[in-house]
Amino acid sequence: MNAPSKRAIATEFLQMCARGDVREAYDRHVSPDFTHHNAWFPGDRESLLLAMEQSAQIEPNKAFDIKQVIEGEDRVAVLSQLRRAQGQEYAVVHIARFAGDKIVELWDLGQEVPEDSPNALGMF
Repeated sequence: MNAPSKRAIATEFLQMCARGDVREAYDRHVSPDFTHHNAWFPGDRESLLLAMEQSAQIEPNKAFDIKQVIEGEDRVAVLSQLRRAQGQEYAVVHIARFAGDKIVELWDLGQEVPEDSPNALGMF
């Protein structure tokens, strides 16, 4: 049986976190020595895990749709559309670095989608 691709691991991790299965997602897909670059939290594994759990509890009705995935060597980039329960919409990019089949480092960037953009193509 073939091991899942990094693409499959990254997307499953993000989808699990978005639906509130944060701890299981971390147990399954994240290395114990994981680090991240989210500017709002300390850079360790546990800090981001707890922040993601709290977010899922506070806002369980958000929608997360993956629009594009790019895989190359030890990295996977995922472009997603996040719709918050209050109606705000965001374009989000996650970049995951892998060691073997585990995510060891994560970057995330987000931009609010403007309601009245002059770009007819949109952000997705």
